[in-house]
Amino acid sequence: MQKISSIDLLQQVFQAIDDLFPEMVAWRRHLHQYPELSFEEVETPRFVADILKAWGVRVREGVGGRGVVGRIKGHGDGPTVALRADFDALPIEDEKEVSYRSKIQGKMHACGHDGHTATLLAVAKVLSDTRHLWPGEVVLIHQFAEELSPGGAQPMIDDGALDEVDIIFGTHLWSGLPLGMIGTRSGFAMANADRFTVEVQGRGGHGAAPHETLDAIVIAANIITKLQQIVARRIDPLKEAVVTIGKIQGGSAFNVIAERVTMEGTVRTFDEAVREKIQQELSRLVSGEAAMFGAEATLMYEKGYDALINDPQVTERFQTLMQTLYDAKRVASMPPTMGGEDFAYYLKRVPGTFFFTGAGNPAVQAAYPHHHPRFDIDERAMLIAGKALVSAALDALWQNAWPLEEAKGLIAPPETRLHEQH
Repeated sequence: MQKISSIDLLQQVFQAIDDLFPEMVAWRRHLHQYPELSFEEVETPRFVADILKAWGVRVREGVGGRGVVGRIKGHGDGPTVALRADFDALPIEDEKEVSYRSKIQGKMHACGHDGHTATLLAVAKVLSDTRHLWPGEVVLIHQFAEELSPGGAQPMIDDGALDEVDIIFGTHLWSGLPLGMIGTRSGFAMANADRFTVEVQGRGGHGAAPHETLDAIVIAANIITKLQQIVARRIDPLKEAVVTIGKIQGGSAFNVIAERVTMEGTVRTFDEAVREKIQQELSRLVSGEAAMFGAEATLMYEKGYDALINDPQVTERFQTLMQTLYDAKRVASMPPTMGGEDFAYYLKRVPGTFFFTGAGNPAVQAAYPHHHPRFDIDERAMLIAGKALVSAALDALWQNAWPLEEAKGLIAPPETRLHEQH
């Protein structure tokens, strides 16, 4: 292995990422204009694979279905480090007035996955170019279908994406966190994300003769109201839980009493016992409330992604790394979020951490929440994300055995001038 100090290598790869920024923007904007939904990704994985192959990365396509896995072997023995980015989009109409607005009607990257993919491609390039300078191996996991359960993570794991991997890192570009910030969380970081459907079967009839009917809308309304009591009165107040009805369908005319109502909702928890308790309480409440009216109701409960639990030791090391290389004031401890993320399944197999990279900036219209039709990111966040990922990877490959203090402040914060994004 060529002799070079770890500090010099970090400076080299950070400069390389800066130099790649125009290409990162171009990759991101191309993907933004041609989004593909979960389990429908065809051109996106081909795009990723072709770029990786051009750099001499060993690539396997169709992993778990539509995933792409690249492997870069360093010089000499060492750990195997995985880095993951997701690449699916959402069924949302893009309402931004920008040159890179989605060209596919009803589909857009409204969660930053295009930026995740562009960031990991840049990381792949600099690690590929410096493979003779570090030991071990880096695995690049480009994942399909994060947005839609059952997701792409578990099928990719089942198909060998984590084979021989010792540690994994991932990030989410986050519009709710200001550009220049990094958010970390040890332990529970994101929630169990479950889905349920309730079908109420009543007896329809004329709106002027309610006594001859079993009003499915009234029954559904009672169920919705009492659902709120599950968290308020059946769950330990020191345990986090959310029960939400997000969709309701029923009725056909203003003067007709509905015979059937369908409702869909989500349950978010961290604790497995609470998760099971809410499912039981939902079933009891739904059937009992319908029975009180002489009607019937059924509950279909689908467990979604498990809670994302960051490894405390890996997270603490990553926090220390970022506080030193970047800026302690810019590394924040994030509260847990009730959002779901199938990165959780990688963390069930190997230690690792999933962190948030601030991408919000009202000055470039990057102030809308995720899954909003005007969602956008400040693209300079990709520079911070890329440098954080490559730092974490090299730190793990060197097995934490390098003079960290000598690298203080090597990652510069984003420039204060506005990026000409729009």
